[in-house]
Amino acid sequence: MTPSDTSVQIGSVTLPNPVMTASGTAGHGAELAAYFDLSELGAVVVKSLSVDPWAGNPSPRVHGASSGMINSVGLQNPGIENWLQEDLPALRALNARVVVSIWGRTVAEYAEAAKRLQGVEGISAVEVNVSCPNLEDRGDMFSHAPDSCRAAISASLASGLPTWAKLSPNVTDIVCIARAAMDAGAEALTLTNTVFGMVINPETQRPVLGNGGGGLSGPPIRPVALRAVYDVYEKLGPIPIVGVGGIAKGEHVVEFLAAGASAVQVGSAHFANPRASRQILRNLERWCRKHRISSVTSLVGAAHGNT
Repeated sequence: MTPSDTSVQIGSVTLPNPVMTASGTAGHGAELAAYFDLSELGAVVVKSLSVDPWAGNPSPRVHGASSGMINSVGLQNPGIENWLQEDLPALRALNARVVVSIWGRTVAEYAEAAKRLQGVEGISAVEVNVSCPNLEDRGDMFSHAPDSCRAAISASLASGLPTWAKLSPNVTDIVCIARAAMDAGAEALTLTNTVFGMVINPETQRPVLGNGGGGLSGPPIRPVALRAVYDVYEKLGPIPIVGVGGIAKGEHVVEFLAAGASAVQVGSAHFANPRASRQILRNLERWCRKHRISSVTSLVGAAHGNT
């Protein structure tokens, strides 16, 4: 027997449960369908898409860390039009709820990517990955300053779909960036992306990854992401937040919900176990039964005394 109510509300989007895949960790489409029914999840968040196909960074792109992994894939993707033709139909056929992640190098590219999704059926929301270099501002990431983040999110509203802002933890004050994203029209925040990192080969004294540095993900960043969720919820109030970072079991979902997240995304855990997100959902359901939780939404913000 599952909890009486596992449904959650992310802005205007209602999901049957709070567990999603994280962008970049579950492929472009229905790759994980070989392992479980994708319609069981709250939603499937696809790998970030740009207007045109993008080759990504030079190899090697992925390296195991002492815990977790570091990657510099570089947002490789087939482009939005190709994805709409080749990947979305399979997801729709499986009744998966789909969240499309988009990215751009300029504000105009975000706007164009969003426009390509106007009127497309079968998409629940657009997640705007603002952890990308802004070529119009010395290459700084859009998520590293309120004004550039606000501009990217505002441009992305062109899709006409519910819009979520995926922010970077690599800032001094994530709260001011979160406020700018919400002020620009985002319905929700996804917190957070990978943490900057690097691995150097002691034999060659050179970076291991082909692009030099990369992004650390997995268990090591869970406390970082959890703190980001807690701080944003504490300062901005009960706004819709999707927590992501190092989630590997049901208790981790509870942590994020208590910190203020309304839902979560499972990422790097899929590389070790492609069934991870479904298993974590089942873990969460068992935890709720054990603790007699009738609705997962009752957990949201509990760490702030909002029970």
